[in-house]
Amino acid sequence: MTSPAIAETAEFYRVDASLKLDADKRSLLGQFMTPASIARFMASLFTDTRGQIRVLDPGAGVGSLTAAFAERLCTTRDKPDSVEFICYEVDAVLSEYLEKTLHDLKIDCNNSQIDVRYSRLEDDFILTHRIFSQPEIFDDSGYTSNIFTHAILNPPYRKIDSLSGHRRALRKAGVETSNLYTGFMFLAAQRLKPGGELVAIIPRSFCNGPYFKPFREEFFSMMHLRHIHIFEKRDLAFKDDAVLQENIIIHAVKGGEHSDVTITTSRGTSFEKGPEDHTYSAEDMTRHQVPHHSVIRPDDHDHFVHIPTNELEQAIVDRMSHFTATLDDIPINVSTGPVVDFRLKEDLQVAPVEGAVPLLYAAHFQGGTLTWPKTMRKPNAILLSDTSRKWLWPNQGHYVVTRRFTSKEERRRVVASLYASDLPGELVGFENHLNVFHVNQNGMSRALAVGLSLFLNCSLVDRYFRQFNGHTQVNATDLRSLRYPNRVALERIGAAYDGDDLSQQEIDKIIEEEISHMADDDNPLLAQQKIDEALAILKALGMPRQQQNERSALTLLALLDLKPSDMWSQIKRPLIGITPIMDYIRDHYGREYAPNTRETIRRQTMHQYVDAGIARYNPDDPDRPVNSPHACYQISDESFQVILNYGTEDWQPSLEKYLDEIGSLADKWAMHRQIEMVPVKLSSGMEIKLTPGSHSELIKEIIDEFAPRFSPGAEVIYVGDTGEKVGYFERDRLIDLGVKINLHGKIPDVVLYSKTNNWLLLIESVTSHGPMDAKRHHELAQLFSDAKPGLVFVTAFPDRATMGKYLGVISWETEVWCADAPTHLIHFDGKRFLGPYKSDKQ
Repeated sequence: MTSPAIAETAEFYRVDASLKLDADKRSLLGQFMTPASIARFMASLFTDTRGQIRVLDPGAGVGSLTAAFAERLCTTRDKPDSVEFICYEVDAVLSEYLEKTLHDLKIDCNNSQIDVRYSRLEDDFILTHRIFSQPEIFDDSGYTSNIFTHAILNPPYRKIDSLSGHRRALRKAGVETSNLYTGFMFLAAQRLKPGGELVAIIPRSFCNGPYFKPFREEFFSMMHLRHIHIFEKRDLAFKDDAVLQENIIIHAVKGGEHSDVTITTSRGTSFEKGPEDHTYSAEDMTRHQVPHHSVIRPDDHDHFVHIPTNELEQAIVDRMSHFTATLDDIPINVSTGPVVDFRLKEDLQVAPVEGAVPLLYAAHFQGGTLTWPKTMRKPNAILLSDTSRKWLWPNQGHYVVTRRFTSKEERRRVVASLYASDLPGELVGFENHLNVFHVNQNGMSRALAVGLSLFLNCSLVDRYFRQFNGHTQVNATDLRSLRYPNRVALERIGAAYDGDDLSQQEIDKIIEEEISHMADDDNPLLAQQKIDEALAILKALGMPRQQQNERSALTLLALLDLKPSDMWSQIKRPLIGITPIMDYIRDHYGREYAPNTRETIRRQTMHQYVDAGIARYNPDDPDRPVNSPHACYQISDESFQVILNYGTEDWQPSLEKYLDEIGSLADKWAMHRQIEMVPVKLSSGMEIKLTPGSHSELIKEIIDEFAPRFSPGAEVIYVGDTGEKVGYFERDRLIDLGVKINLHGKIPDVVLYSKTNNWLLLIESVTSHGPMDAKRHHELAQLFSDAKPGLVFVTAFPDRATMGKYLGVISWETEVWCADAPTHLIHFDGKRFLGPYKSDKQ
């Protein structure tokens, strides 16, 4: 029997539903549905699917997660005795799709000899939780209706007001939390039986910070983590919905003993099942196992979740453990800046005036340097008044400040600056977007402040901080959770260095010297430094952007047999295969890639290295068969000689000579791109070339196949291109036809003019911005409202299968053409076949 693909059916429903739902409403409700690939990976994380199981999906959407779990149950060797799915979905549109998914999965499960029941509840999971607050009688499966063996969820992400019904319901259930997703997690965990399992895809923001502390306390008192998966790029998990929230997947078990936690990472979201062990992996997926106490420290009252994704990050945790002092031990305080400007509007001053004191914002501190006053939208000073005085601090001593908000992609998350109270005024104001280190709202000694700022600015702190801080906010609570050098050590550091004009390398050396008195282990930052330098070399050698990544950098280091503590002058030229490369990366750089990453390294790194002349394939035996287990690579002699000079004065001259003689792969591929451009011949005989890709292929089909059949002799007025945006544009001819457009981005992908019929054919390729839906139809009708010819609206699809995904949104009174059936045209309603309507200008 063919294995069921229940998740694929749900994926179709997900795509179709996404097109029908209002984007603003979805954002308001926090609805972001799970793609099938991620859903399958999540379902694979459950460890026990035997016996009678009851599955809770509290925010089911179209049923993607439930479908993936059902698919797994159908294909597993040890099938359950029976399954009951309980799915909540409050949105009526999604609930209709959910019913279809549940109906389909029941049929497939029954065909796989699994007894399935399901309930679809069109209710709010949180608000209806009170129904289950009292014990109920056992049903015929042996469980009460509020107890489950498994919970799988992608909960909505939305802040909830402290006075809302959701907040009140959650308080009654026993937790204080400010976001729907943590409310869903808590209630789902409550309703699991002992030993029950929960798998969820959620924002990483709950891992730290004061707002989620009550939730962490309650949740982790019930649940023990077993697996955490991190997406290296925060915009990938829900890329169809343009969600930038950093998401993680967790697997946790209710009760029992703590055990090791598996931490995996992936660059992409295309998870595939391995042929051997049936586990799922993704591109560049790494796997790391750590003790539970490394993730949630037993002595941490805030219950922060630390996520060391590899041996290097674990070594950073171990390195930081040599610092044991808390801020209370030193003693130093850290607080959010007390001045909330919109509450003191009457006292704010754009420029310093008499009776005012400095007001410092994050914008005043750039690169660790204070610039005040500064020309900007924010004020620079605040008047002393009865209202403002209580929010201002003595302008004496030294303060250390950090910004509360940074970008995840910034080079450092924690950036500390000194304020030496050297501005005029008896008091000073620190605005609310700063964190301020102080001593009982007073400045501290210079030596202590300098030592503290150097410590906060070191790479070790930054790397450690990122393990538990997964969002852009740096809270005072986060800074309190760190462990610091003791007061004597901070003052010793500060007394010896002034903290000005020090490079990152010099700051790191200062802190490393301090650690060297306490530790005899290797510095883990040396490994990261080598990776960064290898990336710089790849960029200098002209490798394309796709190969400027950590995987390729680590592969280069393995090819050179360069360990973290080695110098670049010590590189070698071993013969090495793909598996030994992966072993080398694991043993010396702490990244353990999943076994199926072998092909990724082969195809996405080594192939390009060989193509660029950086490496040689089978230099010891060029005639070795392609599938030989002895296949190997070696750094080329030319590349070896230039890399040997990295970090010396000979680097730049040797690099320039190398590039003159060899050239860069990026340049070679740029030439290749021109060769591969898709030629499109216009009716006039002129030929244009478009960027390679499915979009351009469909454009070519429109001009070569659609136009001659349905508008013979038509003029090509405009052709869009993904690469240069405009492949061809007869602007003056369009003006002659009554249309003057300045913003070509609003024009459809192809515009044809049929002189015979006096028609303008506006053709949208679905591969660019979707089909000709009602919104696009109206938009183009307005844009071309002054056109002298009549307007014909057409959507072009590469094939009928693709068209099927969009049938529900294609606008009436438009035409549809599929390249795989070029002689046919589909007309959506109306009296005319391929022609403008009377409402259009004839």
